[in-house]
Amino acid sequence: MREVMRQQVDPVTLEVIRNALPAISNEMSADLQRASYNMMVYEVRDYCCALVDKKGRLISQNLGGVSHFVADLGVIIKDAMAKYKEDGFYPGDVLITNHQAVAGQHLNNIVIYTPFFYDEELIGFAMVRAHWMDVGGLSTGFGGGVKIADPWMEGLQLNQLKIYEAGRVNETLMAILNDNIRYPDSSLGDMRAQIAACHLAERRLEELFSKYGRDTVMAYLELIFAKTEERCRKVIANIPDGVYEAESFLDNDGDNLTEPVRIHARVIVDGEAMTIDLSGCSQARKGAINSRTLAGAMVAYKALTAPFDPVNEGSFRALRVVIPEGNIMMARYPSPMAKWSIILPTVIDTVLAALANAIPEQIPAAHFGTLGGSITCFGVDPRTHKPFVLQGIEGGGWGGRPHEDGESAAVSVCQGDVRNAPIESIEIKAPVIVEERRLRQDSGGAGTFRGGLGLDVRIRNVTEVQWNLSQGRRSQCPPWGLWGGKPGEVSDYLLKLPGETVWRSVDVVRHAVPAGSEVLVRTPGGGGWGNPFERDVERVRLDVLEEFISRDCARTDYGVVFCDDGSVDVDGTTHLRRMSGESSASRDVAAR
Repeated sequence: MREVMRQQVDPVTLEVIRNALPAISNEMSADLQRASYNMMVYEVRDYCCALVDKKGRLISQNLGGVSHFVADLGVIIKDAMAKYKEDGFYPGDVLITNHQAVAGQHLNNIVIYTPFFYDEELIGFAMVRAHWMDVGGLSTGFGGGVKIADPWMEGLQLNQLKIYEAGRVNETLMAILNDNIRYPDSSLGDMRAQIAACHLAERRLEELFSKYGRDTVMAYLELIFAKTEERCRKVIANIPDGVYEAESFLDNDGDNLTEPVRIHARVIVDGEAMTIDLSGCSQARKGAINSRTLAGAMVAYKALTAPFDPVNEGSFRALRVVIPEGNIMMARYPSPMAKWSIILPTVIDTVLAALANAIPEQIPAAHFGTLGGSITCFGVDPRTHKPFVLQGIEGGGWGGRPHEDGESAAVSVCQGDVRNAPIESIEIKAPVIVEERRLRQDSGGAGTFRGGLGLDVRIRNVTEVQWNLSQGRRSQCPPWGLWGGKPGEVSDYLLKLPGETVWRSVDVVRHAVPAGSEVLVRTPGGGGWGNPFERDVERVRLDVLEEFISRDCARTDYGVVFCDDGSVDVDGTTHLRRMSGESSASRDVAAR
């Protein structure tokens, strides 16, 4: 069949269809963003929009869609097909799900999807996964903390339910949702925006199929998958065959505070195929950091093979992922998953670190390794006398790379085009004042190419609120450097009550504080790449001038000495760097 396609393919039509499918997902994204009620959607963009066929194969995702959302949409469709069978779907159906036995994420991540029919044949589904601000229980904001013991404590569990069946609304289900969500206007408003985005996709698919015909679109879709797979295989073929391993860890799971959470990646490269084996990771834990997802392996693989290409089923055909049942990332229901994503950025960095010896010219030092500094508080706004929820995500530093410094204040490798909320929007939506948002000096790991900087974000609440300030659990395993680069600084949440002069580190959920309290969110920096004493002196001077690093850091970590007038002391720098080099050589001899 493939040979026939190669002979008969019209390259113009192929390119039109290849670009039209992601364009549909992108238009869904624009529609969702404009119609949503929740700042996590319209500002932060914590969502993904996708087209998936009835076999669960990914057709397209919106540009910038959250990477660790899209990885498991096909699993949801396979489960739905098993439950309803192909003849159990009708035009006008709208389904909702967030159940952790299938989706494996925190319950706030709600999937809305609709079937697409052409000439009465079920072709596939339009899907939107988006972060609702509340689904009942302790879910307000970001799904609660690591101490949530089970899904029932977290919030509503919705298992492949039809909100609309053949165009008729399920009034009972709508009433249950309305009565069990604290902020129904926001959450159900987001639901309607998700439905609208899916219906838009149905109309665009109808136009595409009507223009080119069902057989042409479906045949060209298979060719698109095959060509994507071929490009990825060519990249893998350039990696030397072998078995590569790396490990890292989280401090704890929030329940057992003395036992680290092991993360182990074993990467096998065999010709044009790759296996990512995560079976060496910790077993599922009592703390709510479990998940059921292939996202860690898939995001790492996509970053290695075709980071700038549209994603589809062919993107992962040459990848085999091994995660046994009971693993922390393939936890059995009802393991608690409220903080499901806390481990994923570190998993991805660990997979990449495993390949550092194989392809050193491509692998960066570790980025900040969390999902960023989450900002969540809620209470009653004295301006409106209505309940409010403030949600936001602050980025951190990425690792230095073989050719350049890491990016500063960027979101994690998992998060697509997620971004922090503008200060003006935060202060309009919630009774808080953002006193400062600045780059965190000296937070990037020193290196020939420096790690990116994290952020310091200081917020003062002007009325009584409850804060969620849940630590990132990476204080003992900071973002590592490569090839002599130093690690980046770790994250922290600090709190200062009115009248207090000293900040204290906290790890709290739904923690009530009086008006005038201040919170300092400190996000990590990235690791450095290469020997810091080999960094160009002019780069160090500019970093000091921009206040990215202090003079003390310049001297201690980079061996660059400054005069009182701010100029570089050339002789002092040469002497200090030479002495450091001789000291390192002596240590190497002693070690041998």
